[in-house]
Amino acid sequence: MSTGVLPTPGANHPDWRRPALGDRPGSPHRRSKITPAKTTRPTITIPTGTSLLESFQRSYGFAFDPFQRRACEALGDGSSVLVAAPTGAGKTVVGEFAAWLALGGGGKTFYTTPIKALSNQKYGDFVALHGAAQVGLLTGDNSINGDAPIVVMTTEVLRNMIYEDSPALGGLRYVVLDEVHYLQNPYRGAVWEEILIHLPVDVLTVSLSATVSNAEEFGEWVQTLRGRTEVVIEEHRPVEIRHWYFVADELLPMFIRRAGGKMIPNPRAREFDRGRRRAGARPERGGRRPKRPRIPRRSDVVDRLSGEGMLPAIYFIFSRKGCDEAVRQCLREALTLTSAQERRQINEYANERVVDLSPAELDILGFDEWLRGLSNGIAAHHAGMIPPFKEIVEELFSRNLVKIVFATETLALGINMPARTVVVESLMKFTGERHEQMTPGEYTQLSGRAGRRGIDELGHSVVLMQRFVQFEAITRLASTRTYPLRSSFQPSYNMAVNLVRNYNREESEHLVNSSLAQWQADRDVVRLEQTRERSAAYLASYRERLRCDRGDFDEYARLWEQVRSLEGRAGSQEAAARRRGVQEAVDGLRTGDVLEISHGKKRGRYAVLQVLPARSERAPRIVALSVERTVVRFSSTELREPPAPVARVEVPSDFTTKSSRARRELARKLNQVNGGARPSGRQPVGPLDRGEVGDLRRRLESHPCHRCPELGRHLHFLDRAARLEREVAGMDRRIHRRTGTLARRFEQVLEVLEHLGYVADWQLTGKGKDLTGVYNESDLLVVEALEQQLFDELSPSELAAVCSTLVFETRGPEIEAVADMPTEASALAWTDLMSLWADIHEQERMRGLELTREPDPGFARRAHHWAAGAPLEEVLGADDAPGDFVRSTKQLIDLLRQLAEIAPGAELGARIRTALEGLQRGVVAYSSLDL
Repeated sequence: MSTGVLPTPGANHPDWRRPALGDRPGSPHRRSKITPAKTTRPTITIPTGTSLLESFQRSYGFAFDPFQRRACEALGDGSSVLVAAPTGAGKTVVGEFAAWLALGGGGKTFYTTPIKALSNQKYGDFVALHGAAQVGLLTGDNSINGDAPIVVMTTEVLRNMIYEDSPALGGLRYVVLDEVHYLQNPYRGAVWEEILIHLPVDVLTVSLSATVSNAEEFGEWVQTLRGRTEVVIEEHRPVEIRHWYFVADELLPMFIRRAGGKMIPNPRAREFDRGRRRAGARPERGGRRPKRPRIPRRSDVVDRLSGEGMLPAIYFIFSRKGCDEAVRQCLREALTLTSAQERRQINEYANERVVDLSPAELDILGFDEWLRGLSNGIAAHHAGMIPPFKEIVEELFSRNLVKIVFATETLALGINMPARTVVVESLMKFTGERHEQMTPGEYTQLSGRAGRRGIDELGHSVVLMQRFVQFEAITRLASTRTYPLRSSFQPSYNMAVNLVRNYNREESEHLVNSSLAQWQADRDVVRLEQTRERSAAYLASYRERLRCDRGDFDEYARLWEQVRSLEGRAGSQEAAARRRGVQEAVDGLRTGDVLEISHGKKRGRYAVLQVLPARSERAPRIVALSVERTVVRFSSTELREPPAPVARVEVPSDFTTKSSRARRELARKLNQVNGGARPSGRQPVGPLDRGEVGDLRRRLESHPCHRCPELGRHLHFLDRAARLEREVAGMDRRIHRRTGTLARRFEQVLEVLEHLGYVADWQLTGKGKDLTGVYNESDLLVVEALEQQLFDELSPSELAAVCSTLVFETRGPEIEAVADMPTEASALAWTDLMSLWADIHEQERMRGLELTREPDPGFARRAHHWAAGAPLEEVLGADDAPGDFVRSTKQLIDLLRQLAEIAPGAELGARIRTALEGLQRGVVAYSSLDL
């Protein structure tokens, strides 16, 4: 035996030991109070003649790929690493090597993931490798063995530990950031950057990313922050994916090989597009309209995949309802994909996992119907299911007992659930505001689930014929290899107060400017400046062509622009008058007024439910019900003309948009109304000063240049020069905005905090200190509500109701018109909360910020009943998804735990803890034990 020496992180890089910002001589702030990892070189015992990597590899039973070896060797040599590789390529081996190095060297490894389910899964993997004593888990639901040498956690947990200078960071050697490409997520992506910026510099990072086209750029940024960083890119998939196009009853290869070897889109599939166009054409005389190619039925697709030996498969549908309906459709068609023995195994496992749930809870969760599909090898997987049900599906799928899973795209986020085949039903997805076509990166993320390493020789990605996307566009999507990673980093209130707490102003601005967002913006500035230089050169040449031998053409051009400007003023006056008319008409509307909207996407008939105060021009003003029973909000900018009532309907005083019966009855009345003639909403416009225009026109026509034979050519170049001048000015503005953009935004965030009394002279006030420990999308509003004593007179269940408005967000376009709070005290607190939000929103609006979303009362009544001890069957409505209920309750629990830490009095703290006890029970508590 010989001794293999584990390298000290960063020891081989000459600049690695540079002091952190706060550790520079004379700095009043320290970067971290955490004890860094020891700098002695620890040793482990390995067999003679065996390298460190070879010793690690022996426990896997297979030879590592070259990219895995290269990344592990770089890490062992004291370098941080960034690994960009396709899904299923095995990049997590590098993160596991970091954990192995820390175990052998007496240090710690933190392994972070973006979601709790993936953390739970990785925790199980590490326990199987190293034993439960060596592994911990920290998520919002679970805290297990947090002092272990290997700790798996969600990314936010590590960010919070860094800001709080947690003692658990002592001895930390490696941090693994799994799914690091998630930093482009607009809501949570900043957390990954905060970790890379603030993590003590002697900790090595292992960043694991899906394939992105700018991995080198990302790696270069990481190296500027953390020292030597090896970028390892692997584009080869261990299991080749074959792409298919399913149309009518034909399963066609998406690409075929030409005689010369080049892959081209399948001409046979193109014929269906031509057939689709012919089907829309008029039939010839005496003939029939050509038959339109059809989209295959879901049950037919499953049956075909089974016949072709392409199961197990994940069938992606961008709708929870669609996933559940697909299972029911397969059951109606009597599809059975399992043997009798497999059905027994499925039933035994599923029943064992739900033994802690009562029969009443299982009934409300639809367990029997769910188990029937599961027994047949068919299941759904989406956020509307409770976590244990999803985990049962995942486990049975991995055992090849469940053969087909109908899933939303959330399943593609890193959970280790590979399949032989992936089916993509639609390439269009609803973003919450509009339908958008899937990006190449999103398609790659989904199709990357196809092909199980060591099991399948080929993986299959099947795209069904699309109603709105042509075959050519589908082939471009499947063959595109450019997926750039773009930062979504933006300073938040919590980030700002933590920077104030730990750094001086100059250091804080430097750290904000160290973000990937600013790095990429600065690179864009270089490209913009090059483009501006070319445009400026063209502009100079156009100005040369504007010389006129008849007179001063610059003077003529100024007169020309003045005439155009004055003549354009009439349009502006009319638009302004119309806006005033719209505002005045909206102010005069009453509940029950019937409106006929004849323009825009929201054209149709509506009954007014509520007129909201005018907070801003784009803020919603009118809440109304359509004849289709949909609740819609209108802003003044969406109305081209002043809304004039054409009739009235009676709206009951107890009307609530939550009741489908109430909506249906009101929509029926609305449909029966005979509307009168719509009065014109056009407003008269004041006369333009024609005398001024006439004078300018006479001066223009008497100018010598006006009679130049080349005037048409001169005016052509004048127009092009003016357009270029606007473009150059626009580029100047963009360059200015992108230079130090985030530092300016940071200053705006600080202005709000200073105005509201959180920061004074670069020191945190009492409530500023409270804000450092609140991690919530509405962090500032949470602390303001606490400071204004909004919660002081509320019972525990009322506390749960009011606080739920700070975490809940209504899915889909329907928003509650009127808050349905459960008690009078909670309704008063809600009113006060909305007043606080309006004050914060106004401060943000003045500075162009949009950080605090409007509180949403849609979960308040359910939160109140559950916290008060009501059974699940009384809390959930017929249309409520149990998974949504569990997730929203967990988010509420997380917020209340944070509030309990900063509650100003023992009595309030006790009521918060009572609310927590009421919420953390039954199916919610069971779903927190999803290991």
